[in-house]
Order: sequence, then C-alpha cells, then structure tokens
Amino acid sequence: MSEQSTDLRETVRRRYAEAAVKVTEGGTACCGPQPVEVDENFGSTLYAADERDALPAEAVAASLGCGNPTAVADLHEGERVLDLGSGGGIDVLLSARRVGPTGKAYGLDMTDEMLALALTNAKKAGATNVEFLKGTIEAIPLPGNTIDVVISNCVINLSTDKASVFAETYRVLTPGGRIGVSDVVADDALSAAQRAERGDYVGCIAGALSFTEYREGLEAAGFTNVEITPTHSVADGMHSAIVRATKPASAEADAGASTGAGAGTANSADSCCGVSACCTPAETPVDPTSTVAEAKTASACGCQDQQTQQPPLSQ
Repeated sequence: MSEQSTDLRETVRRRYAEAAVKVTEGGTACCGPQPVEVDENFGSTLYAADERDALPAEAVAASLGCGNPTAVADLHEGERVLDLGSGGGIDVLLSARRVGPTGKAYGLDMTDEMLALALTNAKKAGATNVEFLKGTIEAIPLPGNTIDVVISNCVINLSTDKASVFAETYRVLTPGGRIGVSDVVADDALSAAQRAERGDYVGCIAGALSFTEYREGLEAAGFTNVEITPTHSVADGMHSAIVRATKPASAEADAGASTGAGAGTANSADSCCGVSACCTPAETPVDPTSTVAEAKTASACGCQDQQTQQPPLSQ
C-alpha cells in the first residue's frame, strides 16, 4: 500500500472513530445520543421509522451511510450476511432480524471505537446471531465460499484499492451468492479531479467510481448480472446508488478460495501459483522438479506467505 493510501485510510479511520466516540458520549447524556449524519443524503433518515425504532438509539445515531442496503438485499431466513464497514452495527442488526435465528450476520470494521459501539448495540438489542470482526474490506478475515449475501453502506467508495474489495467479496461469497450494496457513484463524464472538487474522501465523494468503472470492476472480479441503480443525488453528478451483482452458481470452489484474508489473489491454484491446493497445507508444485517456494516465486503468487487455512466459521 502506498504512503498516500495509508494516510487516506488513517484519515477515514480517525473520522469514524471520532463519530463513534461522539455517539458513545452522547448516549450517557440526559437526552441520548445525537445523530452524526452530515445532511439528508446520509445517515439514519434513510431508514424507515419502524426500523429505527426497533434498534438501540446509539446504532441509529451512528449511521453514516448513503442508503439502506438491507431494504434491497432480499435477505432470507437462514442466510449468512456480511456487512463491509459495519460501523455502529445498524445494518448488521437489521440483517440479523431478517435472517432469523438459523442465519447469521457478520460485521467487518477496522475501527476499534466503532466495533466497541457495535458490540454494545448488539447486546442492547439482544441479538445472538451476530458477530463483529476487526479487519479491512480489502482483506476480509473469513474463509471463502461461506457468505450468502454481502452488503455495504457507503463504504466501498472509501477504499483506495477497490479491485481488492471486489475480489475479496467474490471470494467469500458462495457460488450463487450476491451483493446488495449502497454506495456513491459518479457520472461517467466526471474526471477524478472533478469528483474530488465535490467533496473530501471521508465525505464519501472523492473516492467514488463512475458507473462504468464500478461495473467493469465487478465484472473483472467475476461477478455477473451487475445492476447499478441511482436513487438520489448527493452532489452535482454524484449519486447514491443501489449496486447488485451475483457470483455465478457455476463458480468453482477452488482450494485457494477456502483460505482466509487476502486470498482473492489466488483464484486458480494451478494457473496462478504453479501449485495445487494453493495456500493450504496440502499444496504441492505442479512441476515436480521445483519446490513450492520456487513455483510461487516464479509465478509472482500473491499468497506466498499464506500457508494455513482459516478455521471454520463459528456457528
């Protein structure tokens, strides 16, 4: 990761940490926490009143998204859902209610303060089918082929490596799995500089992909049936949009996909890394005259240092 990307990630982390602290401290006041949304285009007002009323006030107040992905993800009883950039947990808690006790909702966030707030909110809500994980959306700390639906609320645009986000999302989804994401998307006519003029990075504007870039990025990762539907304007030429896509049901559950974080770079064990069962304890070189290390070095394999599989998902 470049120094600029590292700085941007830290800026984003700091902003969301401050938001979590504000909500937490506000929750101890006499009148309860105050929402941290910027305007009517972002935050808890994008959720129906009955959804807001069913959750802890702190979960609602901490919402900084640009949509309501749980309203469009078409969740079913018993499914496993992953929320990328789960913040205070509002979408995880709503998802947990929809998938029921036989399903599970995971939240992934890189900010300690938000994770602490989310855990508190889950306890207040009495949610027992949720789990929050610390990590980045570019290296999801879950095994491959284990999630039915991936959701996200105005977070992917904050990443400086969206190709890795799309690849990791594809990796963790089961064949036939789908995404239902709310995100900010730019008109194709806007340059990166013009997008930056419309808002800063943590304000969810400067990092947005165009409609074409978003579609091409998802398709390059392997997704099909990509739909990007704008819902409302958040700035001139910038839109909150619903993004849907599917991992083909015919997608092979290759050995590399069953490994943990960062394994999205090793989709095809034999062709990518010159080894079979890539990134697992059983890996062996395709060419018997070389070693595993030599085969991986020769093919510039992205998982050279990843030798063990993640443990199974907890129930």
